Amino acid sequence: MHTYEELTPAERQLWDGYPTGHPVDFRTGRPEDDPGNGDSWGGERTVRASVVSALLLGRNPGQPGSVPALRLAGARISGVLDLSGAEIVHGMWFEECWFEQGVGLYGAATRTVEIKGSRLPGLDLTMARVEGSVVLRRTVINGRLKLLNARVGGELTLSDAVISSPGDWAVFAGGLVMEGGLFCRRTAVDGGIRLLGAQLPGGLHMERARLRHAEGVALLADHAVVSSLALSEGFSAEGTISLRGAQIADQLTFDGAVLRARGAALDCSRMQAGVLVFTPGEPPSGLVDLQDARAAAVHDRADAWPDTVRLQGFTYGSLHESGDVHAASVEQRVAWIRRHPGYAAQPYEQLAVWYRQIGHDDDARRVLLAKQRHRRKALGLPARLWGHLLDWTVGYGYRPWRAGVWLAALILFGTAVFGAHSPRSTDPGQVPPFNAFVYTLDLLIPIGGLGQRTSWYWQAGATAWLAYALMAAGWILTTAVLAGITRTLNRN
Repeated sequence: MHTYEELTPAERQLWDGYPTGHPVDFRTGRPEDDPGNGDSWGGERTVRASVVSALLLGRNPGQPGSVPALRLAGARISGVLDLSGAEIVHGMWFEECWFEQGVGLYGAATRTVEIKGSRLPGLDLTMARVEGSVVLRRTVINGRLKLLNARVGGELTLSDAVISSPGDWAVFAGGLVMEGGLFCRRTAVDGGIRLLGAQLPGGLHMERARLRHAEGVALLADHAVVSSLALSEGFSAEGTISLRGAQIADQLTFDGAVLRARGAALDCSRMQAGVLVFTPGEPPSGLVDLQDARAAAVHDRADAWPDTVRLQGFTYGSLHESGDVHAASVEQRVAWIRRHPGYAAQPYEQLAVWYRQIGHDDDARRVLLAKQRHRRKALGLPARLWGHLLDWTVGYGYRPWRAGVWLAALILFGTAVFGAHSPRSTDPGQVPPFNAFVYTLDLLIPIGGLGQRTSWYWQAGATAWLAYALMAAGWILTTAVLAGITRTLNRN
């Protein structure tokens, strides 16, 4: 315990100002006020951490009618400021201070904690209960910020800050429960941010933030519950952004973001979002995983996606082309699906459903035709050959008019060839006159007949082989049409 006589002049100023919340400012207005020079500040602006602790724990209570508060600027705080488990009933404000060692508030119950423009080796708010806000604006933390299972009644502001813990979790905040938002704008973080299972009803706002954890996960917010998540307006990350199983009620936006990673740049598997805005400043350098994710709407650009996009199980209510008055073409959407490694049917089916919902049935059929062509590449040789035949003849049932084109072409060809030659009658004088057009049509009809095929025949030669070929073509066309119609009916 400190007596008043044991305090230094600087500490007495703070002691006397605390009962009324009077600010104590040791700044001189000269360049040496920069907290980066704090280790060289002398005793005239040094306050022992034990004195700060004594005040916050009630050693100098205020008088009736006054509200105590610790407001300190331009001070060097020596020693360890450890308030773990403490009950702190008044707020604390530090501005442009230099902390010799980290600040410990493990398991503490406190009011607003505001540290502006300062430097400290670390801040531990693990399991703390803050009735107010935590503000670390323009502050440099050369260590870890811990908020594991903490509860904050107001906002958490890390804007314009620098947090550095290379190769480690720089912000360790799994299970964080907020009542306000988390603002991390224009902040540089060297190390990962861990928000596993965090609850952020006020949203996570990281516009123009810069994260660097190249060998690991730059932002981990798996299973977090967030109202909105803004990784936009110049946001950049070296390392994976992981949002596996996250629930985002409103908007998840990557507008103008830069995502770089050696493996997965963005992992959104099993995520649920209201609106997904994927318009980064450049395509991510690593893959994007949207497997089993759900979004009510997707706003994107055709050139925004990386080479690999995992889309199996991804469902959405609508698709929109951002920044362009023209919607993405069917070919561009199919090319997007083809970025999924290997063949998967569900992305094609989902896209076809979307086109049907907006009344573009022909576009839906084009997507399903592209699906069959993609599937064909994974089949064995006999199945591939049959697939090619179905494609050429009826477009797998999605282009039935092709059978009519083939039929018309064969009829014209047969009529021209047979009309230039004279066949032989099977029963002279007892058969109908020869008609090249009807004869050709009769050959192409595999079931029943028009009487020409059984009444006239050719001697061995090119015309005879043409007759056999037309009969075979008739069977093939009929089989292909039936197979295509069956496939279409099954899908619809």
